[in-house]
Amino acid sequence: MKPFVILPAIDLRGGRCVRLRQGRADAETSYSADPVAVARQWAEQGAPWLHVVDLDGAFAGKPVHTALIGEIAKAAGIPIEVGGGLRTDADIRATLDAGVARVILGTRVCADPGEARRLAAWLGDRLAVGIDAKDGIVQVRGWTEGGDLRTTGLARRMEEAGVRTLIVTDISRDGMLQGVNAAAMDEACAAVACNVIASGGVTTAADVTTLRHLARPNLWGAIAGRALYEGAVTLPELLRAAADGGGE
Repeated sequence: MKPFVILPAIDLRGGRCVRLRQGRADAETSYSADPVAVARQWAEQGAPWLHVVDLDGAFAGKPVHTALIGEIAKAAGIPIEVGGGLRTDADIRATLDAGVARVILGTRVCADPGEARRLAAWLGDRLAVGIDAKDGIVQVRGWTEGGDLRTTGLARRMEEAGVRTLIVTDISRDGMLQGVNAAAMDEACAAVACNVIASGGVTTAADVTTLRHLARPNLWGAIAGRALYEGAVTLPELLRAAADGGGE
């Protein structure tokens, strides 16, 4: 079975490491005033990648924490992917120049598939498109707006545009410690051949096992956040489940 990557999440707000429940700005829990130390900790525990979100950037529509993200990338010494407010090419360049391996875009490509084609051609593997959904409907602009576009439809559109990595987040599970929505992730993976990263609800090693048991070759990995910070599971436990496929 292909390697399955666990990406600890570092969500930045006001210079701190926080988590939001269901993407709500008014449902925040602060975990550390030193995100750089947190990044170093996850790297030392064996994380192969980090998933970093500039929450202030996501809500403002422009990056806020580029300098801090550069410090995180340097301290971690492992690849990091970054999203949040990257609405211009200049923002993307600045983020990549800060040492980021992959940028995550959402709103700007959801609104314009032609832009997705251009960016996919420019960035290649340095681009991931985030598809944030609630009840199968895509949410945009920092999870503050919905429409009538379904997850699978957008996934296919992005793949057709040349996007090689999708991050599919189930907002209803995000930060809730209620387990993954395996059916939604299975549906997303079935819709495309490109890589899919699952986000939202990873609470125990069993959740990683559940995702592995979907046996989708394009399910590249999963993001873990609140469960790690609150001790519901340890990173080594998630990494073991990812490595052994749940004991298959």
